Amino acid sequence: MFVERLWRSIKYEEVYLKAYDTVSAARAGIQQYLAFYNTRRPHQAHAGLTPDVVYFDSLSRPEVAA
Repeated sequence: MFVERLWRSIKYEEVYLKAYDTVSAARAGIQQYLAFYNTRRPHQAHAGLTPDVVYFDSLSRPEVAA
């Protein structure tokens, strides 16, 4: 489900709003959007945090053996 939601966000928040003239322009625009999506866009699933914050916080926590 995550991937479908990601692609929906890319389409509706980036691709459909811009008319790219070339494939390279589309790639650059999507790359910039993904950087925004991961570093600055808050996510409801992460209690308003960005994916980068959640990911890097998880790296600093030691794993607990079951």
